[in-house]
Amino acid sequence: MANGYRPEIVQRAFVDFIGSRLHPFWSLTTPKLRLIARYTLSNDLIALQFETNRAFKQQTSKISNDWQGGQYLDLRVCIDGVYHQRSYSIVGLTNQPLWWLDDTSDSNIAGQRNTVTIAIKPQGLVSNYLTKQMPLAQVVDTSLPLGHFTLEQTSVIAKENLDNNKPTSLLFIAGGSGITPMLGLIIQALRKGHHVTLLHYSRTVLPKLQHQWQQLNDTYPDFIYHLIHTEDSTTYLAGKRYLSAEGLLSLNLSLADTQIFACGSQALLTGLYKAAAEITLPTDKQLRDNIIVEDFGTALTDVDNGSNQVFDKTVSVEEHTVYLRSRQRQFSSNTTILIAAENADVRLAHGCRQGICQLCRCNKISGVVKNIQTGKVSDDGYESIQTCINIAMTDVVLDI
Repeated sequence: MANGYRPEIVQRAFVDFIGSRLHPFWSLTTPKLRLIARYTLSNDLIALQFETNRAFKQQTSKISNDWQGGQYLDLRVCIDGVYHQRSYSIVGLTNQPLWWLDDTSDSNIAGQRNTVTIAIKPQGLVSNYLTKQMPLAQVVDTSLPLGHFTLEQTSVIAKENLDNNKPTSLLFIAGGSGITPMLGLIIQALRKGHHVTLLHYSRTVLPKLQHQWQQLNDTYPDFIYHLIHTEDSTTYLAGKRYLSAEGLLSLNLSLADTQIFACGSQALLTGLYKAAAEITLPTDKQLRDNIIVEDFGTALTDVDNGSNQVFDKTVSVEEHTVYLRSRQRQFSSNTTILIAAENADVRLAHGCRQGICQLCRCNKISGVVKNIQTGKVSDDGYESIQTCINIAMTDVVLDI
Protein backbone atom coordinates (compact mmCIF):
# COMPACT_ATOMS: atom_id res chain seq x y z
CA MET A 1 0.00 0.00 0.00
CA ALA A 2 1.46 3.38 -0.98
CA ASN A 3 2.32 5.78 1.81
CA GLY A 4 0.09 8.82 1.80
CA TYR A 5 -2.85 10.40 3.58
CA ARG A 6 -4.17 8.30 6.42
CA PRO A 7 -7.32 9.72 7.99
CA GLU A 8 -7.65 9.51 11.73
CA ILE A 9 -10.17 6.85 12.63
CA VAL A 10 -10.81 8.63 15.93
CA GLN A 11 -10.47 12.40 15.75
CA ARG A 12 -8.36 14.03 18.49
CA ALA A 13 -11.04 16.68 18.93
CA PHE A 14 -13.57 13.97 19.71
CA VAL A 15 -11.20 12.38 22.24
CA ASP A 16 -10.71 15.83 23.82
CA PHE A 17 -14.47 16.36 24.03
CA ILE A 18 -15.03 13.02 25.77
CA GLY A 19 -11.98 13.48 27.99
CA SER A 20 -13.08 16.92 29.15
CA ARG A 21 -16.39 15.43 30.25
CA LEU A 22 -14.55 12.80 32.28
CA HIS A 23 -11.97 15.22 33.69
CA PRO A 24 -11.53 18.93 32.75
CA PHE A 25 -7.72 18.68 33.07
CA TRP A 26 -7.39 16.06 30.32
CA SER A 27 -6.68 17.20 26.79
CA LEU A 28 -4.60 16.04 23.83
CA THR A 29 -4.55 19.48 22.21
CA THR A 30 -5.49 22.24 24.70
CA PRO A 31 -2.88 23.46 27.24
CA LYS A 32 -4.46 23.63 30.69
CA LEU A 33 -3.36 24.60 34.19
CA ARG A 34 -4.65 23.37 37.55
CA LEU A 35 -4.22 25.61 40.62
CA ILE A 36 -2.29 23.77 43.34
CA ALA A 37 -1.00 26.49 45.69
CA ARG A 38 -1.09 30.19 46.60
CA TYR A 39 1.69 32.10 48.32
CA THR A 40 1.29 35.58 49.81
CA LEU A 41 4.51 37.43 49.04
CA SER A 42 3.34 40.84 50.26
CA ASN A 43 0.15 42.82 50.79
CA ASP A 44 -0.09 43.47 47.05
CA LEU A 45 1.64 40.46 45.46
CA ILE A 46 0.38 36.88 45.46
CA ALA A 47 1.99 33.94 43.67
CA LEU A 48 -0.12 31.20 42.11
CA GLN A 49 1.43 27.83 41.36
CA PHE A 50 -0.22 25.66 38.70
CA GLU A 51 0.24 22.08 37.59
CA THR A 52 0.58 21.79 33.80
CA ASN A 53 -1.26 19.17 31.77
CA ARG A 54 0.23 16.83 29.19
CA ALA A 55 -0.69 19.05 26.22
CA PHE A 56 1.11 22.03 27.78
CA LYS A 57 4.27 20.01 28.44
CA GLN A 58 4.35 18.39 25.01
CA GLN A 59 3.67 21.54 23.02
CA THR A 60 6.13 23.63 25.04
CA SER A 61 8.89 21.06 24.60
CA LYS A 62 8.32 21.02 20.84
CA ILE A 63 8.92 24.77 20.64
CA SER A 64 12.00 25.33 22.81
CA ASN A 65 12.19 22.57 25.46
CA ASP A 66 10.98 25.08 28.07
CA TRP A 67 10.02 28.73 28.42
CA GLN A 68 12.40 31.65 28.51
CA GLY A 69 12.82 34.11 31.35
CA GLY A 70 10.56 37.12 30.77
CA GLN A 71 7.76 35.30 28.96
CA TYR A 72 4.09 35.29 29.94
CA LEU A 73 0.88 33.26 29.67
CA ASP A 74 -2.57 34.24 28.46
CA LEU A 75 -5.05 32.66 30.88
CA ARG A 76 -8.68 32.13 29.87
CA VAL A 77 -10.78 32.30 33.03
CA CYS A 78 -14.53 31.72 33.36
CA ILE A 79 -16.23 33.98 35.91
CA ASP A 80 -20.03 33.79 36.31
CA GLY A 81 -20.37 32.13 32.92
CA VAL A 82 -18.30 34.77 31.06
CA TYR A 83 -14.79 34.01 29.76
CA HIS A 84 -12.07 36.61 30.33
CA GLN A 85 -8.53 36.53 28.99
CA ARG A 86 -5.59 38.10 30.84
CA SER A 87 -1.81 38.01 30.51
CA TYR A 88 0.47 37.18 33.45
CA SER A 89 4.26 36.92 33.66
CA ILE A 90 5.85 33.58 34.47
CA VAL A 91 8.00 33.53 37.60
CA GLY A 92 11.43 31.95 37.18
CA LEU A 93 12.54 29.11 34.94
CA THR A 94 11.68 25.47 34.36
CA ASN A 95 12.95 23.26 37.22
CA GLN A 96 14.09 26.31 39.21
CA PRO A 97 13.06 26.19 42.89
CA LEU A 98 10.69 28.93 43.98
CA TRP A 99 12.81 31.55 45.69
CA TRP A 100 10.38 32.18 48.57
CA LEU A 101 10.43 28.53 49.71
CA ASP A 102 13.08 27.50 52.20
CA ASP A 103 13.07 23.89 51.04
CA THR A 104 15.45 23.62 48.06
CA SER A 105 15.91 19.87 48.33
CA ASP A 106 15.92 17.60 45.30
CA SER A 107 12.44 16.36 46.17
CA ASN A 108 11.09 19.92 46.23
CA ILE A 109 12.65 20.74 42.86
CA ALA A 110 11.37 17.48 41.39
CA GLY A 111 7.89 18.38 42.53
CA GLN A 112 8.05 21.61 40.51
CA ARG A 113 9.07 20.08 37.19
CA ASN A 114 5.49 19.95 35.96
CA THR A 115 4.41 23.30 37.36
CA VAL A 116 4.37 26.94 36.32
CA THR A 117 4.03 29.94 38.63
CA ILE A 118 2.75 33.48 38.15
CA ALA A 119 2.75 36.39 40.63
CA ILE A 120 0.04 39.05 40.40
CA LYS A 121 -1.54 41.92 42.25
CA PRO A 122 -5.06 41.19 43.59
CA GLN A 123 -6.67 43.99 41.61
CA GLY A 124 -9.24 43.93 38.84
CA LEU A 125 -11.97 41.39 38.16
CA VAL A 126 -9.82 38.47 36.98
CA SER A 127 -6.85 39.02 39.31
CA ASN A 128 -9.14 39.24 42.33
CA TYR A 129 -10.85 36.02 41.30
CA LEU A 130 -7.57 34.18 40.78
CA THR A 131 -5.99 35.33 44.02
CA LYS A 132 -8.98 35.25 46.36
CA GLN A 133 -11.88 33.19 45.00
CA MET A 134 -10.84 30.47 42.58
CA PRO A 135 -10.82 27.11 44.40
CA LEU A 136 -7.69 24.98 44.55
CA ALA A 137 -7.71 22.27 41.84
CA GLN A 138 -9.71 24.56 39.54
CA VAL A 139 -8.64 24.22 35.88
CA VAL A 140 -8.13 27.08 33.39
CA ASP A 141 -7.14 27.12 29.73
CA THR A 142 -3.83 28.75 28.90
CA SER A 143 -1.68 29.74 25.98
CA LEU A 144 1.84 28.43 25.58
CA PRO A 145 4.58 30.76 26.89
CA LEU A 146 4.55 33.98 24.84
CA GLY A 147 6.48 37.21 24.51
CA HIS A 148 9.76 38.65 23.33
CA PHE A 149 10.92 40.19 26.62
CA THR A 150 13.82 37.72 26.60
CA LEU A 151 17.59 37.61 26.36
CA GLU A 152 17.27 37.02 22.62
CA GLN A 153 16.58 40.77 22.37
CA THR A 154 20.18 41.45 23.43
CA SER A 155 21.63 39.76 20.35
CA VAL A 156 22.36 42.96 18.37
CA ILE A 157 24.05 44.93 21.13
CA ALA A 158 25.81 41.78 22.36
CA LYS A 159 27.28 41.27 18.88
CA GLU A 160 28.46 44.89 18.77
CA ASN A 161 30.16 44.48 22.15
CA LEU A 162 31.73 41.20 21.09
CA ASP A 163 33.14 42.80 17.94
CA ASN A 164 34.66 45.58 20.08
CA ASN A 165 35.94 43.16 22.77
CA LYS A 166 33.61 44.69 25.35
CA PRO A 167 31.68 42.74 28.01
CA THR A 168 27.91 42.70 27.56
CA SER A 169 26.28 44.71 30.34
CA LEU A 170 22.58 44.37 31.19
CA LEU A 171 20.56 46.77 33.34
CA PHE A 172 17.18 45.63 34.68
CA ILE A 173 14.80 48.33 35.93
CA ALA A 174 11.60 47.21 37.66
CA GLY A 175 8.82 48.96 39.52
CA GLY A 176 6.76 47.02 42.07
CA SER A 177 5.40 43.79 40.61
CA GLY A 178 7.30 44.56 37.41
CA ILE A 179 10.06 42.50 38.97
CA THR A 180 8.08 39.32 38.20
CA PRO A 181 9.22 38.67 34.61
CA MET A 182 12.81 39.57 35.53
CA LEU A 183 13.40 36.78 38.04
CA GLY A 184 14.09 34.18 35.37
CA LEU A 185 15.71 36.68 33.02
CA ILE A 186 18.37 37.69 35.54
CA ILE A 187 19.31 34.12 36.38
CA GLN A 188 19.58 33.26 32.68
CA ALA A 189 21.74 36.33 32.07
CA LEU A 190 24.11 35.50 34.92
CA ARG A 191 24.47 31.92 33.75
CA LYS A 192 25.44 33.24 30.30
CA GLY A 193 28.17 35.43 31.77
CA HIS A 194 26.52 38.85 31.44
CA HIS A 195 27.33 41.71 33.81
CA VAL A 196 23.97 42.39 35.48
CA THR A 197 22.73 45.40 37.44
CA LEU A 198 19.25 45.53 38.96
CA LEU A 199 17.22 48.54 40.07
CA HIS A 200 13.96 47.64 41.82
CA TYR A 201 11.69 50.49 42.93
CA SER A 202 9.03 49.40 45.40
CA ARG A 203 6.80 50.76 48.15
CA THR A 204 7.05 47.51 50.10
CA VAL A 205 9.95 45.37 51.28
CA LEU A 206 10.13 41.68 50.31
CA PRO A 207 12.70 40.13 52.69
CA LYS A 208 12.83 36.75 50.92
CA LEU A 209 13.29 38.38 47.55
CA GLN A 210 16.08 40.50 49.00
CA HIS A 211 17.63 37.28 50.32
CA GLN A 212 17.43 35.83 46.79
CA TRP A 213 19.33 38.80 45.35
CA GLN A 214 21.98 38.54 48.04
CA GLN A 215 22.45 34.86 47.28
CA LEU A 216 22.92 35.66 43.60
CA ASN A 217 25.38 38.42 44.53
CA ASP A 218 27.37 35.92 46.60
CA THR A 219 27.40 33.42 43.72
CA TYR A 220 27.96 35.84 40.81
CA PRO A 221 30.42 38.72 41.41
CA ASP A 222 29.10 40.45 38.26
CA PHE A 223 25.64 40.88 39.80
CA ILE A 224 24.88 44.21 41.54
CA TYR A 225 21.46 45.12 42.89
CA HIS A 226 19.87 48.28 44.26
CA LEU A 227 16.55 47.99 46.10
CA ILE A 228 14.97 51.45 46.24
CA HIS A 229 12.26 51.60 48.89
CA THR A 230 10.40 54.75 47.89
CA GLU A 231 9.52 55.53 51.52
CA ASP A 232 13.13 55.21 52.77
CA SER A 233 15.47 58.01 51.67
CA THR A 234 18.57 56.00 52.67
CA THR A 235 17.93 53.69 49.71
CA TYR A 236 17.62 56.41 47.04
CA LEU A 237 20.02 56.65 44.08
CA ALA A 238 21.72 60.06 43.79
CA GLY A 239 19.29 61.34 46.42
CA LYS A 240 16.34 60.86 44.08
CA ARG A 241 13.20 59.03 45.15
CA TYR A 242 12.31 57.99 41.62
CA LEU A 243 14.22 57.07 38.50
CA SER A 244 16.32 59.92 37.15
CA ALA A 245 19.24 60.67 34.86
CA GLU A 246 21.41 61.31 37.92
CA GLY A 247 20.48 57.89 39.30
CA LEU A 248 21.38 56.11 36.05
CA LEU A 249 24.71 57.94 35.80
CA SER A 250 25.54 57.07 39.42
CA LEU A 251 25.67 53.38 38.45
CA ASN A 252 28.97 54.01 36.61
CA LEU A 253 27.92 51.83 33.70
CA SER A 254 28.94 52.30 30.09
CA LEU A 255 25.37 53.11 29.15
CA ALA A 256 26.11 53.22 25.43
CA ASP A 257 27.03 49.53 25.64
CA THR A 258 24.34 48.52 28.12
CA GLN A 259 21.08 46.79 27.20
CA ILE A 260 18.22 47.98 29.43
CA PHE A 261 15.20 45.84 30.29
CA ALA A 262 12.33 47.71 31.96
CA CYS A 263 8.97 46.69 33.39
CA GLY A 264 6.72 48.70 35.64
CA SER A 265 4.08 51.39 35.82
CA GLN A 266 3.50 54.07 33.21
CA ALA A 267 5.14 56.56 35.59
CA LEU A 268 8.32 54.49 35.88
CA LEU A 269 8.60 53.98 32.12
CA THR A 270 7.94 57.66 31.49
CA GLY A 271 10.68 58.53 33.98
CA LEU A 272 13.06 56.13 32.26
CA TYR A 273 12.54 57.65 28.81
CA LYS A 274 12.79 61.16 30.23
CA ALA A 275 16.06 60.26 31.96
CA ALA A 276 17.37 58.61 28.79
CA ALA A 277 16.65 61.80 26.81
CA GLU A 278 18.70 63.83 29.31
CA ILE A 279 21.79 61.61 29.01
CA THR A 280 24.23 62.33 26.19
CA LEU A 281 26.18 59.30 25.05
CA PRO A 282 29.77 59.60 23.80
CA THR A 283 28.72 58.05 20.48
CA ASP A 284 26.09 58.82 17.86
CA LYS A 285 23.65 56.55 19.73
CA GLN A 286 20.59 57.46 21.77
CA LEU A 287 20.08 55.67 25.07
CA ARG A 288 16.40 55.06 24.36
CA ASP A 289 17.48 52.73 21.53
CA ASN A 290 18.99 50.40 24.14
CA ILE A 291 15.71 50.06 26.07
CA ILE A 292 13.43 47.01 25.86
CA VAL A 293 10.13 47.14 27.73
CA GLU A 294 7.68 44.41 28.69
CA ASP A 295 4.78 45.39 26.43
CA PHE A 296 1.96 42.94 27.13
CA GLY A 297 0.53 44.96 29.96
CA THR A 298 2.04 48.15 31.31
CA ALA A 299 4.66 49.12 28.79
CA LEU A 300 4.44 52.36 26.88
CA THR A 301 7.43 53.25 24.76
CA ASP A 302 6.74 56.77 23.64
CA VAL A 303 5.65 60.20 24.78
CA ASP A 304 3.28 62.50 22.95
CA ASN A 305 5.03 64.82 20.50
CA GLY A 306 7.79 65.66 22.95
CA SER A 307 5.37 67.07 25.49
CA ASN A 308 6.09 64.37 28.11
CA GLN A 309 2.36 63.65 28.22
CA VAL A 310 1.84 59.90 28.39
CA PHE A 311 -1.39 58.24 27.32
CA ASP A 312 -2.51 55.35 29.48
CA LYS A 313 -5.67 53.29 29.26
CA THR A 314 -7.73 55.68 31.40
CA VAL A 315 -6.34 59.04 30.32
CA SER A 316 -8.87 61.77 29.66
CA VAL A 317 -8.74 63.64 26.34
CA GLU A 318 -11.17 65.86 24.49
CA GLU A 319 -14.55 64.14 24.32
CA HIS A 320 -15.72 62.76 20.96
CA THR A 321 -18.57 60.55 19.79
CA VAL A 322 -18.15 56.93 18.70
CA TYR A 323 -20.86 55.58 16.39
CA LEU A 324 -21.53 51.84 16.05
CA ARG A 325 -22.97 51.63 12.56
CA SER A 326 -24.49 48.13 12.63
CA ARG A 327 -26.01 48.48 16.10
CA GLN A 328 -27.15 52.06 15.51
CA ARG A 329 -25.71 53.03 18.87
CA GLN A 330 -23.42 55.85 19.90
CA PHE A 331 -21.56 56.93 23.03
CA SER A 332 -19.17 59.66 24.15
CA SER A 333 -15.51 58.81 24.54
CA ASN A 334 -12.68 60.63 26.32
CA THR A 335 -10.57 57.52 27.02
CA THR A 336 -9.93 54.26 25.16
CA ILE A 337 -12.86 53.24 22.99
CA LEU A 338 -13.35 49.98 24.92
CA ILE A 339 -13.47 51.67 28.32
CA ALA A 340 -15.73 54.43 27.00
CA ALA A 341 -18.13 51.81 25.63
CA GLU A 342 -18.23 49.99 28.96
CA ASN A 343 -18.83 53.28 30.78
CA ALA A 344 -21.84 53.73 28.50
CA ASP A 345 -23.10 50.17 29.19
CA VAL A 346 -22.21 49.07 25.66
CA ARG A 347 -20.58 45.65 25.45
CA LEU A 348 -17.79 45.22 22.92
CA ALA A 349 -15.78 42.08 22.24
CA HIS A 350 -12.48 42.02 24.12
CA GLY A 351 -9.92 39.70 25.68
CA CYS A 352 -6.66 40.79 27.27
CA ARG A 353 -7.46 44.55 27.20
CA GLN A 354 -3.75 45.11 26.56
CA GLY A 355 -3.38 45.03 22.79
CA ILE A 356 -2.13 41.45 22.60
CA CYS A 357 -4.92 38.98 21.92
CA GLN A 358 -6.60 40.90 19.04
CA LEU A 359 -10.11 39.87 20.19
CA CYS A 360 -11.24 43.52 20.28
CA ARG A 361 -10.09 44.25 16.73
CA CYS A 362 -12.75 45.81 14.49
CA ASN A 363 -13.01 47.97 11.37
CA LYS A 364 -13.06 51.74 11.59
CA ILE A 365 -15.14 53.32 8.83
CA SER A 366 -14.08 56.91 9.41
CA GLY A 367 -12.48 59.16 12.00
CA VAL A 368 -9.03 59.55 13.56
CA VAL A 369 -7.79 57.43 16.48
CA LYS A 370 -4.51 57.32 18.39
CA ASN A 371 -2.74 54.19 19.60
CA ILE A 372 -1.84 54.74 23.28
CA GLN A 373 1.05 52.27 23.15
CA THR A 374 2.85 53.55 20.05
CA GLY A 375 1.54 57.11 19.87
CA LYS A 376 0.63 56.57 16.20
CA VAL A 377 -2.26 58.66 14.86
CA SER A 378 -4.39 56.98 12.21
CA ASP A 379 -5.67 58.29 8.90
CA ASP A 380 -9.26 59.51 8.60
CA GLY A 381 -10.50 56.47 6.71
CA TYR A 382 -11.17 52.73 6.67
CA GLU A 383 -8.78 50.54 8.65
CA SER A 384 -8.62 47.82 11.29
CA ILE A 385 -8.09 48.97 14.90
CA GLN A 386 -8.09 47.58 18.44
CA THR A 387 -10.57 49.28 20.73
CA CYS A 388 -8.63 48.53 23.92
CA ILE A 389 -5.57 50.60 22.94
CA ASN A 390 -7.02 53.36 20.76
CA ILE A 391 -8.58 56.65 21.76
CA ALA A 392 -10.84 58.77 19.54
CA MET A 393 -9.20 62.01 18.38
CA THR A 394 -12.28 62.96 16.31
CA ASP A 395 -15.77 61.52 15.99
CA VAL A 396 -15.36 57.90 14.91
CA VAL A 397 -17.61 55.43 13.07
CA LEU A 398 -17.02 51.71 13.70
CA ASP A 399 -18.40 48.82 11.68
CA ILE A 400 -19.95 47.16 14.73
